[in-house]
Amino acid sequence: MTAVADRPANTAATTLATEATATVPQAVARVVRERATALFGLMGNGNAHLISELTSTGFPFVTVRHEAGAVAAADAYFRASGKPATATVTYGAGFTNTLTALSEAAIARIPLILIVGDAPASGPRFFDVDQVGMAAAAGVETVRLDAQDPAARVRDAYDRAAAESRPIVVAIPYDLVEVPVQAVTQPAEALHLTTPAPATPAAAELEPLAAALRGAERPLIIAGRGVVDSAGAPEALRRLADGLGAFIATSVMARHVAGPEGDLGIAGGFARPERVEIMRRADVVLVVGASMNPFQMRYGTLVSEDATVLQVDSRAGQRHERTDRFLLADAGTALAALAAAFGATPQENGRPDGGWRARQPMPAAPRVEDMREDGSVEDGLAPDGRLNPRTMALALEGILPRERTFVQDGGHFIGWIPLMCSVPDARSHLFVGTAFQSIGLGFPSAVGAAVARPERTTVLVTGDGGGLMALADFESFVRQARSGVVVVFNDAAYGAELHQYAARGLDETAMLIEEVDFAALGRAFGAEGVKARGLQDLEALKAWVSRGAEGVFVLDLPISQDVVAEYMAESMAGAQPAPRPLPVG
Repeated sequence: MTAVADRPANTAATTLATEATATVPQAVARVVRERATALFGLMGNGNAHLISELTSTGFPFVTVRHEAGAVAAADAYFRASGKPATATVTYGAGFTNTLTALSEAAIARIPLILIVGDAPASGPRFFDVDQVGMAAAAGVETVRLDAQDPAARVRDAYDRAAAESRPIVVAIPYDLVEVPVQAVTQPAEALHLTTPAPATPAAAELEPLAAALRGAERPLIIAGRGVVDSAGAPEALRRLADGLGAFIATSVMARHVAGPEGDLGIAGGFARPERVEIMRRADVVLVVGASMNPFQMRYGTLVSEDATVLQVDSRAGQRHERTDRFLLADAGTALAALAAAFGATPQENGRPDGGWRARQPMPAAPRVEDMREDGSVEDGLAPDGRLNPRTMALALEGILPRERTFVQDGGHFIGWIPLMCSVPDARSHLFVGTAFQSIGLGFPSAVGAAVARPERTTVLVTGDGGGLMALADFESFVRQARSGVVVVFNDAAYGAELHQYAARGLDETAMLIEEVDFAALGRAFGAEGVKARGLQDLEALKAWVSRGAEGVFVLDLPISQDVVAEYMAESMAGAQPAPRPLPVG
């Protein structure tokens, strides 16, 4: 079960092509070796030469079973590690299979390189499709290579993908796979563009924000993924919050970004209600690197009407209508400059009582015993006799290894783990598909997370609908993960549709799924597993953890169809009609 990314390169397996003799795929492979630490993909006619060039020299290649999984795994690899994401598939159907995952990466602003085969440079064949146009429709640029210095163009694609936080497709025409390059590639050092350090905001730009924070009685800082991805931003956030005695809240993709002190948790639809009440009492709210979409803002109810809202974002178009003061800046430089404007403690900043954080007690975390007050009964069951998902999610908090990475597919079930389970850092809770409102990317995304952080237990949380859609890469996860858990919230339905549309009188026939035993499927792939019928059945998972948590364990939770997630109820009340309310940012 050792992650393939840990394998040492076998440079003796073949002789690398020289600059003078390299073919186009060999030139591309040279850049992949320079820039990437792993390649996710599936081989076909259009990328066979590229993959062979890399695998023959021991470069870490992670095989998935569906092309969408190649992009999803690479996407998750970046989210979990911050390292460059690279995937490859063949042309035609291989490429079109990636479009859902590619659209997710584009909307979620994931820097990713997808290397594909393409129609011959001499002209399309009868079965070729307009891949460039399809990628453009998904908001993704295509760099179509020729024999003129392809390595330089691929390096440029990597640089721009990183600098602009977006995916780029690199296409190799099929009739160039054995053609030598027609220009000598410059040394990598000469072509690698170093992104300049973001400029520190001018004092005049910072002062309105600093003045508002200086006068705040109850300051709250809401951090998004822009803080996670910006160098030095988490540390600067911590300094600023500590100096002001401010509370911190985060978007779902920035959980635990600055550590636990003063962290109210997620701000948005996945927030704990008692902590939302604290957030609503803030008189000054600084939002940094978060999109402030309706879900994050709880449909306009997260912030008091009287609060002053300050916003920092690197994209001018992200200014929110609720924002009073907007600063166009990188999260790290802005937070560092603001922190420098204040002392290190609340007392140094005119707050002898220690600030709001010292005055306001932090609500206690929920306990399994408390779950019985909301309709559950003994043994974690809901009134209909199936499992209560809230109780099961909370029980997992104390069972799963502490060093863990959660990967969540899309679906109704996504609200329970964020409410009940903690994470070790900001790159340890991945929400996949939520930007594009999709399901079915969970299993391959878990592969990418497992490769990115092999020392941790990768916990895939999926529904039965999305799990069945991604079944091809169930095997990939079992094969790849050193330590993995698959948790299936199995309500025998497409739960999001059931709770939105059957509840409004639409016929539920197509919303229901014949119940599947995912634990049995896992065992067929070589995993361990159990289909739980009560809290006592979680003892099997405890035993697996106590034995060292090696391999993959599948926990099938047949949950009640009657328990509606809090975020779903609020989304339906706040945004009618709601197609599939999932969080982004």
